[in-house]
Amino acid sequence: MPGVNGIELCRRIRAKQRDRYQYILLLSGKDEKQDVVDGLEAGADDYLTKPFDVSELRARLRAGNRVLTLQNELIQAREALRFQATHDDLTSLWSHSATLLLLNGELERGLRSRTPTGVLMIDLDHFKSVNDTFGHLTGDAVLKECGRRINQAVRKYDLVGRYGGEEFLAVLSNCTVEDLEKIGERARHAISEKPISTGTAEVSLTVSIGGVTALSGPSDLELLSAADAALYEAKRSGRNRVVIGSCEASQTQPIKATERSTLLTAPRE
Repeated sequence: MPGVNGIELCRRIRAKQRDRYQYILLLSGKDEKQDVVDGLEAGADDYLTKPFDVSELRARLRAGNRVLTLQNELIQAREALRFQATHDDLTSLWSHSATLLLLNGELERGLRSRTPTGVLMIDLDHFKSVNDTFGHLTGDAVLKECGRRINQAVRKYDLVGRYGGEEFLAVLSNCTVEDLEKIGERARHAISEKPISTGTAEVSLTVSIGGVTALSGPSDLELLSAADAALYEAKRSGRNRVVIGSCEASQTQPIKATERSTLLTAPRE
């Protein structure tokens, strides 16, 4: 290898940060003990001297492959745990806590870039009757399908989480009022345009949606409070509709800490 020897190559490989471990077997004509030590300290995982036996080389490569297989299994287990920690078990959407963290991130990004952040609070109308009529297993299937439809209705770079019970929250970056209305209507039609088939039942549903978009740097609670008020107005006005509210930080009433859990988990019908 002109310009670089095997030990230097090992050092360069190890100096680079990689997501996956690179297993290195150093094959060299240098067979002194110090050569082996230098190679291993440079980053080699194994060392084989020339002339080598092909069977031994294959055995050492199989040993290296076992290490890499174990690494892949550990990475998959780590990613599975990470997914479980941030996603809802039933719908595979973002979890409640992860959604709020993502919302705060979008608000900070919007404040820096001076672009509006929007939210849609989406609640299934009369969902309790689905559980009462068809059972909770069917209800779970309906929730899962509704989450899928809502997720498809938003833009690819928007975020959708299960907010709690039969309620979903969409976080929309760089979202004007016109965008908010359009996406809200798209989500409403995605649920109401055709029944949900669960294999055991055909369930027709509608949703009520409260939306708000803001640029002036409201807190997450101010934005959620305004969306919550718009959602209640959609329910009060007859359901199966989108109501767009307004959120002005100076006009929004502050929410006490004890009221936060009520706002985030209040059941709708």
